[in-house]
Amino acid sequence: MKGLILPLIIFCSSFSSILANKLLIPMDESQTNHLKAYGFTYKVLQGEDAKVSWLLNYKGGSFLMEYYPNFSKDLLSKGISYQIISDQSANQILAEVNSESSNTEQATLQKVPKIALYSPKSASPWDDAVSLALTYAEIPFETIYDQDVLDGNLAKYDWVHLHHEDFTGQMGKMFTQKDQVWYQLQLQEDQQMAKKNGFSKVSQMKGKVASMIKDFMLGGGYLFAMCTATDTFDIALATLGMDAVPAFYDGDATSSNISADNLNFKNTVAFKDFSLILNYRVNEFSTIDSAPNYTQRPIAEENDFFELNEFSAKSDMIPCMLTQNHQQVIHGFMGQTTGFASSTVKSEVTILAENESLKEVKYLYGQVGKGFFAFLGGHDPEDYQHFVNEEHTDLSLHKNSAGYRLILNNILFPSAKKKKQKT
Repeated sequence: MKGLILPLIIFCSSFSSILANKLLIPMDESQTNHLKAYGFTYKVLQGEDAKVSWLLNYKGGSFLMEYYPNFSKDLLSKGISYQIISDQSANQILAEVNSESSNTEQATLQKVPKIALYSPKSASPWDDAVSLALTYAEIPFETIYDQDVLDGNLAKYDWVHLHHEDFTGQMGKMFTQKDQVWYQLQLQEDQQMAKKNGFSKVSQMKGKVASMIKDFMLGGGYLFAMCTATDTFDIALATLGMDAVPAFYDGDATSSNISADNLNFKNTVAFKDFSLILNYRVNEFSTIDSAPNYTQRPIAEENDFFELNEFSAKSDMIPCMLTQNHQQVIHGFMGQTTGFASSTVKSEVTILAENESLKEVKYLYGQVGKGFFAFLGGHDPEDYQHFVNEEHTDLSLHKNSAGYRLILNNILFPSAKKKKQKT
């Protein structure tokens, strides 16, 4: 009898491996590390001919893929919750997800996007939430800046994130920081680059860069931006050929025709009908920002929340992908651009998340030519009011952050095989 034990164990083990050869990574409240789960999925997609099913609206936007024994060690080391299931169980899940009666859908991820973060080479005293998210999730990226854009290198990438950049050429209107080392280094970098490329002003170079990033989207590129990179990008596009920079920042007066009536809203991608704030002592660029007096929020921190809008997984797959989460109501967070006044958002833009009581759009998405963009207001989803020189956020303390999930949804979005929209 003893001689039968080992073969029986081997047979059971082999039988188990036959029945259990799919990996399900749940993304609901049961997940122990949501952020690392995105990085693991990205890593799987780097494999040859690898495919992952993103199960939209199923357990928080779960991931289903082939299971290989070497996965377990990696998942355990990263603290990611997972289930090894049989083909039969996987087929039952897919049948449920693909059912016409459910607001769920299967999105096939089939490649990894090549990612670039547009960011100055000079060190900055604050942190960028996207670089923090990618680093913690262990998703590779390259850093580019104005020279790379001007040299035509955007075509090398599928997905570009804009660091909290000021595309108006006013150094973020941080006039109180003008004597700080970081400010002087970045100003010097920008001025030298502008001169090298034949621009008399930084604002002119930034306008050209913004136009080339828009061309990147027109050709099929994906753009994601947060904080000041959202509104200043459109301001730069609306003021091409004008001087919208006060003399304090560039030494000469603004154009005499700078007014809401003369801004080129046809050239912008997300915003319309806004006015510029030309007072250099006001740390604000325009009326796009939803803060009514540009100095404080009209709501207490403990009451500041925004809500993700619900979309049909089958007919609105893209906004559904961008809003996958285990929470529908998310705590707000500030930035130099905290949110967007609803009156300034173009009608063709899709509002992904908002605080209706404040008439504030927090998160939006739109299409430009063959490409797409998504803008998220605020600076850091886990730091309500981040100040210059503060310590960066430790994401190991926020591994289930609903706000950071919105960022990482954008990373996988370009990987999805697009389906024709239903009518």
